[in-house]
Amino acid sequence: MKMQQNADYSWSFWPVLPIYPYGKRRTLRTEVVKDKVWTFDQLQGIVYVIVPIRMSVVKLENGGLLVYAPIAPTKECIRLVQELVAQHGEVKYIILPTISGLEHKVFVGPFARCFPQSEVFVAPNQWSFPFNLPLSWLGFPAKRTHILPADSTQTPFASEFDYAILGPIELGPGRFEEVAFFHKASQTLLVTDSVLSVPEEPPSIVQLDPYPLLFHAKDDAFDVVFDNKLSRRKGWQRISLFAFYFKPSALEVIEMGQSIRDVRKAPERSKQAYFGWFPFKWKKGWKQSFDALCGGGRLFVAPILQTLILNRAPQETIDWANKVASWDFQQIISCHFDSPITASPHQFRQAFAFLEQKPSMDESVLPEEDFQLLREIDQNLLKFRITPPAKEKVSGE
Repeated sequence: MKMQQNADYSWSFWPVLPIYPYGKRRTLRTEVVKDKVWTFDQLQGIVYVIVPIRMSVVKLENGGLLVYAPIAPTKECIRLVQELVAQHGEVKYIILPTISGLEHKVFVGPFARCFPQSEVFVAPNQWSFPFNLPLSWLGFPAKRTHILPADSTQTPFASEFDYAILGPIELGPGRFEEVAFFHKASQTLLVTDSVLSVPEEPPSIVQLDPYPLLFHAKDDAFDVVFDNKLSRRKGWQRISLFAFYFKPSALEVIEMGQSIRDVRKAPERSKQAYFGWFPFKWKKGWKQSFDALCGGGRLFVAPILQTLILNRAPQETIDWANKVASWDFQQIISCHFDSPITASPHQFRQAFAFLEQKPSMDESVLPEEDFQLLREIDQNLLKFRITPPAKEKVSGE
């Protein structure tokens, strides 16, 4: 039985994108809107900094399914989709809503091969690194793959979905682009990376294997933690800080130098020792950093997008946000972290206030001290002329 389960979770193409959990990927399906919208969660991460990666499936009015941002089509994942197919009809449309997210792009071709009757629609201006290869070379079915037109009314699903394309934003060696989809019947907005919300408790998919949570619950290399709700929550909140800031202000990186023998001789200095995969320790202020990030389920733009990407095209981003905010949605499903997010169009638009010179009073700004590493990365990219500089903020008038 266990061998069968392992086969169900197996993803043999993991070397194409060698990140955690490598060749073993669990899938959790959640019904978001009864008989209309479902999410499918898996995991992705680096060195136990693990977060959900999410696919959304929407039932079409005349039968059939639309899939937004496919995940790894393991046997378990496809079985869960096929259960929906048996009730609601075949997968008709598969959407790739990004051009730069390899963690989304790499799964589209294999997923589409599992549903040979489906049509694949991809965001325009696709590119690949280090060589810009045709989509067919990346496994996309050539005869069934189409570019999403700028005019959303020119698609076979136009009566049920609006969409808006952000980008392409030129970033020197690459581009950023995202397509937000609005499902009218369920008043649900589907996004990839543009806005997020972080839950205080670890998502269900993250709790299937608690080791990464317990690893990051340690205060230092020699700390002993027990598997309980408090430890899991603590680990998850620190993972979130890692994922967004890489090096938040409450994280102290430890220099390599002391040996285990030195530590044993001077136990009072043990918290300053490098030990295995734990070259850091947490300061007392880490919880305040997380609370500012979480903010009771607040909606925000990821710091890396704020610092390195969207500020390269502030006017285009604001125009896109205004268009999306004109739709009457009540909830948002993002491809990462929390889902679904109860949010209004106004709250969505407010998440982009960091691009304005005079943001409105209800803007909640993330702590500047947590952006230090991202600011340094930005300065180095500019120094070596790898990316273009940020543009002036929008007047907001």
